[in-house]
Amino acid sequence: MDNQKERVKCLIIGSGPAGYTAAIYASRAGLKPVMYQGLQPGGQLTITNDVENYPGYPAGINGPQMMEDFRQQAARFGADIRYGIATSVDFSGKPHKVTIDEQKEIEADTVIIATGASAKWLGLESEARLNGSGVSACAVCDGFFYRGQEVAIVGAGDTACEEAHYLSNLCSKVYMIVRREEMRASIIMQNRVKHTPNIEILWNSVTDEILGEHGVEGVRLKNTVTGETREIAVKGFFVAIGHEPNSKIFQPYLQHDESGYLKTIPGTSKTNVDGVFACGDVQDNVYRQAVTAAGTGCMAALDAERYLASLEDY
Repeated sequence: MDNQKERVKCLIIGSGPAGYTAAIYASRAGLKPVMYQGLQPGGQLTITNDVENYPGYPAGINGPQMMEDFRQQAARFGADIRYGIATSVDFSGKPHKVTIDEQKEIEADTVIIATGASAKWLGLESEARLNGSGVSACAVCDGFFYRGQEVAIVGAGDTACEEAHYLSNLCSKVYMIVRREEMRASIIMQNRVKHTPNIEILWNSVTDEILGEHGVEGVRLKNTVTGETREIAVKGFFVAIGHEPNSKIFQPYLQHDESGYLKTIPGTSKTNVDGVFACGDVQDNVYRQAVTAAGTGCMAALDAERYLASLEDY
């Protein structure tokens, strides 16, 4: 069992812009980071076709290639990047203990959590099939591709309203699909979409099917009161029913909000446990962009480096 244990200075859990950036900075600082990439190496960007809003890529780049660039840069500086999933943790004492794939135990002086968040989906076959070909969970990321066209967005919270309003500045028409006769969103956000001329709210409506073979061509809606169906022609379909942070195994030890997002001390990546840091979408329920995730990954590595330095000084 001894060969199933390992001691490291810096353990990074999860990949994506936050994790890979943390690995770049931690490697350059001589922390010899070990990264376990998680269930989806590269994170949500690996299901994003075109990224046009990340600085430094003037012609744009597809998400998987961008994440491969990040991975190679981290590896170039010596980051030990591995396949594997963190299945449990013990942050009750020092060193911190993390179990990988329910088998191998890593003891780490510092832990950087970059496990991200997963978009909630409707669960339709057509939604999965057309994901990246007209179906998106991020209006800010992908709305630009549908400028001047008609799109639909499903959701009834503040985020859905915010994204519908964002799309209304780009698209000729935005259909907002709302399950009930009312929204969960705050009154100010509701009023904003209700008073935007090119947003049409479709009350008491659920998505029956997303139409199209190789790209989104329309959506079939079902009225929750009458049971009647209707079809509308759209080129883009946005899902805004929330995100779920991948934080469950950390919650017994780390402070988190009611949705499960890990709490960090404002202006830092520090959690309530010394030596444990969180970055990227697992602690950011506001911006959720690749560039902000990368920024917090940098912060986490610098915070980890300073934490280790303070231990040596002590």
